[in-house]
Amino acid sequence: MTGGTGGSADYAVHAAALCAGAAVWLAAMRDPGVRRARALFVDGPAEPWRAWPPLLRARRLVVERREWWCVPVAVLLAVLGASVLPLIAGAVAVPLVRRWVRARARRRQRERAGDTVAVLCGAVVGELRAGQEPGQALLAGLRECAADGDPRAGGGPGGEAWLGDAESAVLAAARFGGDVPAALRQAADGPGLGGLSGMAACWRVAVDGGAGLAAGLDRLGTALRADRRRREELRAQLAGAWSTVVVLALLPVAGLGLGAALGADPLRVLLHTPGGLFCLVVGGLLEAAGLFWACRIVRGAETR
Repeated sequence: MTGGTGGSADYAVHAAALCAGAAVWLAAMRDPGVRRARALFVDGPAEPWRAWPPLLRARRLVVERREWWCVPVAVLLAVLGASVLPLIAGAVAVPLVRRWVRARARRRQRERAGDTVAVLCGAVVGELRAGQEPGQALLAGLRECAADGDPRAGGGPGGEAWLGDAESAVLAAARFGGDVPAALRQAADGPGLGGLSGMAACWRVAVDGGAGLAAGLDRLGTALRADRRRREELRAQLAGAWSTVVVLALLPVAGLGLGAALGADPLRVLLHTPGGLFCLVVGGLLEAAGLFWACRIVRGAETR
């Protein structure tokens, strides 16, 4: 009876750990498109936590420091397995997870910057067709992008400085009649801002050859939006592949839970026996190699 009660308790603890890990994973992988879609429905109810600035700051801190979630998970595993090895693994995982989170944030920032360039082209075209001078149209477009921008897409609040260090040069050239194409080409060196080089080419052709600036920027914006749609369609097609990668990553955790459910003590075997330690090291290396290989294949298909 005692053994059965102990096995049930171990199963409950492992099930709780599995649920906590799944919740952390879902929180880390949540799609920012949900927030973007929610913002489009302006008549929808506001989220209640937005009325509590301290809670908002705490939530942002937890989201921005996701790599430190490895520490409580490691502590939980260390307590369940009565070993310091999970603590060591957690300490090693923190910089690795930080590197992955930052790379993911940089990739999303590049995509948002590219989308903002398409918005800028559309805004400048609208101002030009309304009768504005090119420099004033560019200033109005930059103000519109700064007002509508995501703070994480650029530098400061409200999305200002989303062109990086070259924004002051672009603003000065547009306001005082400077070399706007050169300033745009300088700004195009920023992450995700390659579309500005096309904008600079349109501007140069319009100034030197007398071609219509609005028509060129309109075609450029159409091309950038088509590229964004193609990227989103490809990402939707690869959603199944990413789901497979997630399932493969969670299979070892499910195996631990299954072993505990059958009355075994997988953590004790893995952390306190020579054979278990060998299997843990080899399995961890194979798991890491498999995840790296699968993610590389899917990521290569996304960027192709």
